[in-house]
Amino acid sequence: MRGPLRPIELATGAVMAGLTVGLITVGSLVPLAAALQLVAAVPLGLLANRYRLRALATATVAAFLVTFVAAGLMPALGVLSAATMGGIIGGVRRHGRGLPTVIALSVVAGLGWAVISIGMLLVFANTRELVFEAMRNTAKGFQDLTAKVSLLAPLGDFANYLTVTLLRWWWLYLGSIVALGVLVSAVISWFILGTVLDRLAWLPGSDRLDAPTDDRPVDPLPVRLHDVGYRYLGTDVDALADINLVINPGEFVAAVGHNGSGKSTLTRILAGLPPTSGFVDRPGSAGLGQAGGTALVLQRPESQTLGVSVADDVVWGLSAELAAEVDVDGLLAEVGLDGMGAFETATLSGGQQQRLAVAAALARKPALLIADEATSMIDPDGRRDLVTLLAKLPRRHGTVVVLVTHHEADAAAADRVIHLANGRTVDHLPSWPQPRHTQRSRPTAEPLLTLRGVKHTYNRGTPWEAVALRGVDLTVHRGEAVLIVGGNGSGKSTLAWVMAGLIAPSVGTCELRGKPVADQIGKVALAFQHSRLQLQKQTVGAEIADWGGHATGSAAVARALDAVGLDRRFAARSIEELSGGQAKRVVLAAMVASAPQVVVLDEPLAGLDPHGRAEVVELLARLRDSGWTLIIISHDVGDVTALCDRTVVLTGGFIETNLRESESLR
Repeated sequence: MRGPLRPIELATGAVMAGLTVGLITVGSLVPLAAALQLVAAVPLGLLANRYRLRALATATVAAFLVTFVAAGLMPALGVLSAATMGGIIGGVRRHGRGLPTVIALSVVAGLGWAVISIGMLLVFANTRELVFEAMRNTAKGFQDLTAKVSLLAPLGDFANYLTVTLLRWWWLYLGSIVALGVLVSAVISWFILGTVLDRLAWLPGSDRLDAPTDDRPVDPLPVRLHDVGYRYLGTDVDALADINLVINPGEFVAAVGHNGSGKSTLTRILAGLPPTSGFVDRPGSAGLGQAGGTALVLQRPESQTLGVSVADDVVWGLSAELAAEVDVDGLLAEVGLDGMGAFETATLSGGQQQRLAVAAALARKPALLIADEATSMIDPDGRRDLVTLLAKLPRRHGTVVVLVTHHEADAAAADRVIHLANGRTVDHLPSWPQPRHTQRSRPTAEPLLTLRGVKHTYNRGTPWEAVALRGVDLTVHRGEAVLIVGGNGSGKSTLAWVMAGLIAPSVGTCELRGKPVADQIGKVALAFQHSRLQLQKQTVGAEIADWGGHATGSAAVARALDAVGLDRRFAARSIEELSGGQAKRVVLAAMVASAPQVVVLDEPLAGLDPHGRAEVVELLARLRDSGWTLIIISHDVGDVTALCDRTVVLTGGFIETNLRESESLR
């Protein structure tokens, strides 16, 4: 591969460099954490193992400079040492070579480090002489001290002679020690670091939807798709087939389809990915991410949030000239984030991050804006507001909008709607049966989870202080199912993390059976909005067994899969092959294995099509009927209300009201 660094290389390099800086800095400044420096070569070794040498070089330079500013020269040199070891081992393994190649390269690297070490002492001559004089005085003092005891006098004489000899030929001894040290370290790292890289080999190293460079001038519209198809490597089924489509200037087009229908693949084709069959005709390049080109807003907004503050994120990546032309406050007001420019992006809710992603896209004045499930993480009112905003963009900014969604209601404002099913365009989508809810036993009156006066403030005492919860009182009883609803930014996700014990409230208490939840991590399980973030192992079976603990065998894994309606053969399935709905089921299966007392589900239906939502609702009904205590946080009120004994409305960090209290708990 040639040319400048690709986005995947830049992104991975930034993450790996950051990990290296953290390991080296903490290991240098905290005495008990010195061992962290021994594993600092792993991130850069992974980078060298996956990508080009220039990616490693760029990440190393960035890590060196940051470490130098944060911790000084010696830790910064530690970054270079880690890059040397990681680069040798990762590069050799990438090209399929063995230990002899490592030895040859480490000899060259060792000589290089020897020259650098000697050169530094030659350049800093005054410092060198000061250190050498201190060593001479120490040796002379030891000699004078031992001279007073006849038996120790030879030892003192030898120490003084050795010191004088070493300092006379310091460049030879220092160079030899450094070169030998690099060689020995490389051989040891070959077995240790190499083993780590082998264990990480299953992780994907490239984006299957990454598009090649298009050197034509940016001009994405109009775009015409002629019999377009796309098939991923290693599969025998087309993700897209026989797509004929034209996107003209001035349009607002909606693409509607269920999970697996090919919607996301279609967005990447429109954004510049070449099809595997058929052809795409456009006047110039798609210009993804470039001013006047194509902007892509994804389902997970946090993956597009780069700036520390909201205002910084809007113009992140733009040149100084283009950034100066952006009306940041106006864009934020337009997307519903008026007055939030100084807010820290880490304090934003999922829906607010989604609005921020739209504002950042508009800052590039795109000719084509593709919103891939951009409404999935937003509350119903916010969803309507965002769709209304997108519908106005063709007239207000001259931007063509392609909205990809599961919801037919979101598509109503579009000029035309494209329906996708099984990778092809169809006249209408198939309908799915509504979930059925069985009768269940009533919950007990036994209090299980109790919150009293819970308040939480992020970045407390800093200029970025943000209040999330302002005083929450809530009691959840054993066997109860509680639905928590509220708009984006109302504090729902923060409340979920507090109930799971992952955040200690700034004020108030959150207790499970009378003891702080923060002291019982794991007793209250939390299912994230994005289930994939919780799956860390290579296979489904390994993931479930890890959650269940050392005593979880194959039989327990099988029972957990049975409980969530997955075939037992899923135990051997790679995590990377799971759909969104399957990933949610695997997380719930892992929770079955871990046997929590309470389960908190944060937006369990987000990003799922009607069929997927119906399946998850049915699953939650079965778990509820088996006696689980459920706390469900969701925007999809209509789908989950029938599951729950009551609904809690959260507004501005307060519980506004409890609706439909269970008769048994009154």
